[in-house]
Amino acid sequence: MKPNIGISDRAIRLFIGLTILGLGIALNSPWGMIGVIPIITAGIGFCPLYCPLKINTTENPNGH
Repeated sequence: MKPNIGISDRAIRLFIGLTILGLGIALNSPWGMIGVIPIITAGIGFCPLYCPLKINTTENPNGH
């Protein structure tokens, strides 16, 4: 898997994921677990949905 998520995209995903997870905990809702998805994609630097859409937000389009 070549990275397809840039630094800014990763930061935004991490913020959104933590926000959703935090709201889920605060509201005692299992829907907060959806926040784990953007946290994981930010952590590994790869988004499977970007592949079919041919999106690459890395600074280097080769993914290195």
